[in-house]
Amino acid sequence: MLGQTQAVGLNAFAAEVVDVEASVSSGLPGFAVTGNPDASVREARDRVRAAIKNSEFKFPELKVTVALSPADMPKIGSGFDLSMALAILAATGQVPSDKLTTTIFLGELGLDGKLRPIRGVLPAVIAARQKGYRRAVVPIEVVAEAALVEGMDVGGATNLKEVTRWLMGDHVLDTVHDVPAKPPPPVPDMADVVGQHEARHALEIAAAGAHHVLMTGSPGIGKTMLARRLPGILPPLGLEDSLEVTAIHSLVGELSPGHPLVTEPPFIAPHHSSSTTALLGGGTGFARPGAVSKAHRGVLFLDECAEMSVKALESLREPLEDGEVRVPRRDGVAVYPARFQLILAANPCPCAPAHDVDCVCSAVVRRRYLGKLSGPLLDRVDIRVRMDPPGNAALMSGAGEASAQVRERVTAARATAVERWSEFGWRTNGEVPGSALRQKFRLPPDALRPIELFLRDGRVTARGADRALRLAWTLNDLRGTDRPTEDDVAQALMYRDRGATW
Repeated sequence: MLGQTQAVGLNAFAAEVVDVEASVSSGLPGFAVTGNPDASVREARDRVRAAIKNSEFKFPELKVTVALSPADMPKIGSGFDLSMALAILAATGQVPSDKLTTTIFLGELGLDGKLRPIRGVLPAVIAARQKGYRRAVVPIEVVAEAALVEGMDVGGATNLKEVTRWLMGDHVLDTVHDVPAKPPPPVPDMADVVGQHEARHALEIAAAGAHHVLMTGSPGIGKTMLARRLPGILPPLGLEDSLEVTAIHSLVGELSPGHPLVTEPPFIAPHHSSSTTALLGGGTGFARPGAVSKAHRGVLFLDECAEMSVKALESLREPLEDGEVRVPRRDGVAVYPARFQLILAANPCPCAPAHDVDCVCSAVVRRRYLGKLSGPLLDRVDIRVRMDPPGNAALMSGAGEASAQVRERVTAARATAVERWSEFGWRTNGEVPGSALRQKFRLPPDALRPIELFLRDGRVTARGADRALRLAWTLNDLRGTDRPTEDDVAQALMYRDRGATW
């Protein structure tokens, strides 16, 4: 006797439909699971047996074998429980099988038969939709999340008994047709920032082109205050980006049950003591997304970055360059998207006085302190800002420009960039490869003169020159002209050249 259902297995951000087959045959009573299961899947035997019995069904006192295919793919997590139980019930003729082969079943089972939510429902349902499936049954708590996928008929159930009644035609599963977007949390306004006009303008440029920023200055000068206001001047996420960001946060288990869709750029600020694993992702068993992936299409803010370990800081170089993070695993490589804006903030020295004249650190100590930020890492940072204390006049002045006004200019500049780069698959100036800027979109010789001077004097690397060109295009887009000028290129180079104090 055979029964078959389908589930979805997750491997980092990738997902694959898994065939779940149950065979009930004569022999010594036993329950075996094959197909490269991990410990949590093997433990499902006890959960499934108890759930079937406590849902008023009979668990066969025969030899039960459940096979998860493809066998070479690692099966991780408790999301296979529901499909395994239904395959066994179908193999013993206790439920009809006509809907089983055309439906994806996801969920963990409690010993009492209750369905419990699992992580990664959204990427799992997206994978099922791409494979041609049109129907999925999930725990009721995550039905709104699964319903975000267009073209899928999603039903939510509270326990195994409800699912079996639906298979028999005696019950209608709960559905969600229109999933409301989560109301965006209140974002601090740029109007709260007093003075710091240069830093404010630098942040606007960074937002318009998705450039990375380093801010240095004394404690309490406004570095963190400015960084936390960056999401408020970024445009909202498009539908494609929203689903991608929501899928990542689904894997972490950080979605709101009633409002799962993430529509605003995320802001992630890990502690300066965070490990490399916390930044990049990983861990035992399932490779969980790290801070760089949680900040995908948003902002990764590293406050007190000079206090972080060199290993953690250096691990950011590849994600900054490639827009993805690759975590080596025992059975392969886990790949997550990581296209984020990096905002670094640091004090100029370990003693960090309110005023430079009170500093007791030697020049060697200051260089060593910020020396954790290596040349290759800083080469990937487009804008460097040295912030000074605002004067009394600035402190007594009224509110600055509001985030809504800045956001309008940023949105217009990004729209210009999308119009220019969309046919090549790029969305922002920060994503454009240097080869395209040097060849197809090469600037006139007079506009490139500042870069030639910097290269000749050794003040910029070849990578830095490419990044300066990206920044020049952003300055051009904010100004609303067709092509960057020599002044744009010179200003871009100065943003890269300033702010260093070591």
